Amino acid sequence: MQTDSLPRPWRLRGPERGAGWLLGAVLIAFAVLLPLGALAWQALDADLSHWSHLATYVLPQALANTAMLLLGVGILVTMLGTGAAWLVTAYDFPTRRILTWALLLPLAVPTYIIAFAYLDLLHPIGPIQTAIRTILGYDSPRDFRLPDLRSIYGAIFVLGFVLYPYVYLSTRVMFMTQAASLLEAARTLGAGKVGVFVRVALPLARPAIAVGASLALLETLNDIGASEFLGVQTLTVSVYTTWVTRSDLASAAQIALTMLAIVVGLILLERHGRKRQRYANTQRMRPMQARRLRGSAALLAIVLGWVPVLLGFIAPAWYLVVETSKRLHLVGGVSDQLINGLTNTVTVAFAATVVTLGCGLIVAWAGRTLRESARLNPGRACARIASLGYAVPGTVLAIGLLMPFTWIDRQLGSVFGTQGLLLMGSTGALVCAYTMRFLAISVGGIEAGLSRIPPSLEQASRLLGENASGTLRRVHLPLLKPALATAALLVFVDTMKELPATLLLRPLNFETLATWLYAEAARGTYEEGAVAALAIVVAGLVPVILLARTNLKMGH
Repeated sequence: MQTDSLPRPWRLRGPERGAGWLLGAVLIAFAVLLPLGALAWQALDADLSHWSHLATYVLPQALANTAMLLLGVGILVTMLGTGAAWLVTAYDFPTRRILTWALLLPLAVPTYIIAFAYLDLLHPIGPIQTAIRTILGYDSPRDFRLPDLRSIYGAIFVLGFVLYPYVYLSTRVMFMTQAASLLEAARTLGAGKVGVFVRVALPLARPAIAVGASLALLETLNDIGASEFLGVQTLTVSVYTTWVTRSDLASAAQIALTMLAIVVGLILLERHGRKRQRYANTQRMRPMQARRLRGSAALLAIVLGWVPVLLGFIAPAWYLVVETSKRLHLVGGVSDQLINGLTNTVTVAFAATVVTLGCGLIVAWAGRTLRESARLNPGRACARIASLGYAVPGTVLAIGLLMPFTWIDRQLGSVFGTQGLLLMGSTGALVCAYTMRFLAISVGGIEAGLSRIPPSLEQASRLLGENASGTLRRVHLPLLKPALATAALLVFVDTMKELPATLLLRPLNFETLATWLYAEAARGTYEEGAVAALAIVVAGLVPVILLARTNLKMGH
């Protein structure tokens, strides 16, 4: 029998073609869109008096604070990330090799933990200001004190030094792929060191800078802990206080819809930046060689390179270690409530990771099985829709889920003859929210793993009689183990750190490490909160270490 006479299995119709996988992907994509549709319905269906009240008393100040925060953070992360990327790429100096991965360490620390640490570190009677007064010969905070961290400028400082690695990562990759001949040509034409950077390297890296800055701004918009700790009334904080304090879901939905409009604007900005990326990608040529620095120039490079690491990771992490050791020494251990919070965190993070990986596998495999079926791949379209949750702030997603979850609770109550909150009163609501929020990590990781598996293996499996499910189980899953493990780790850690959605959707008397830290900071009891913060930081270091290893391999 001629091989050419065999039908191409991936063009078959019906269940052999993976229709069940496509149906699952469609349902998952619909579930991700559901809270966004519910949010718009709640916001637009509300009385006009809500909009009038918000437009008069809430939105002007919240919008102004949010815009100023986004502008300040955008400028700071662009300067820090781009400068650090060029420094470690274009120049060689002592500690440069360590610095290339150390610059990623702030990614391990959530923004609200940095704010938590600096509030105590920079307190008027804290260690930093006390040391400065001792050096200058002052005796009291009345004689000398630094500006108060609880301000919009303090928030810009904290968020900028935590989020700059997004720009550093994408921009350094772009600098490393630029051809040395372009830079040498610029020097031959008379451009100095600054001219080469400003006129050649920087314009070619603009797409990467736009991508990194957009990601940092999305994280800024998602932040609630740092902004509230520092007294900045942003849109995110307004959503939380409107719902929790006033129980006004309609107004909270309207503020969240305003945030969603900003998210769309940031995504369009990122798309516009990437639109010209083809001009930044040169042909494969000899990469640029780092110039060796000596003397005062090398010393200056060391200082400039390590300042972001010191302020964004070393200082707050050292503070958490010291405070945790004090707490353990004085009390002899941690409280039962904190242990309970750790147990809750691990349990719900594990459940969310399993569900998120399962949904990601369904969506990614649906796109794989239908890749040659039509010009428009419905599986890939479902993957893009399912990934929208990562761009939506946790507060917005949680507000959008309140109405669907309440409706589901009513239906379940009528079926089982019970009263109460079956879904909202359990961790199921949190697992659903985490899944929608971090599904993009799972889908992206699995799709990347599938792209490295040759299609010939799938074709051979189909020719031997396996359907789509059998091919996935026997051929692809064993080869996808590294990709699945990496995606699981990233989802697990991000779930542990998630604060906005957890605050809004957690059951009564349910504490995670993030909410426990939030409560301790609100009460001003920093000692117990330091233990929870350190646990989150240690967990966050694991994916950053893996990312740093990948970054080092690229550098060589």
